[in-house]
Amino acid sequence: MSLHSTAAQLTTLAAEGEHGGNHESLNPLVVGGSAFIILLLLLWVTTRFNRDR
Repeated sequence: MSLHSTAAQLTTLAAEGEHGGNHESLNPLVVGGSAFIILLLLLWVTTRFNRDR
């Protein structure tokens, strides 16, 4: 398999996607907000265990 044929196959595969990759039930605001809350929780836990500073 040559580089040219691999690139052609990947281009064809990428062109077939019509939906954009997002699931219909996922709201970007909810996913981003949840990730932000989880990261803040992890930051809080980390600072509680690192009291020597």
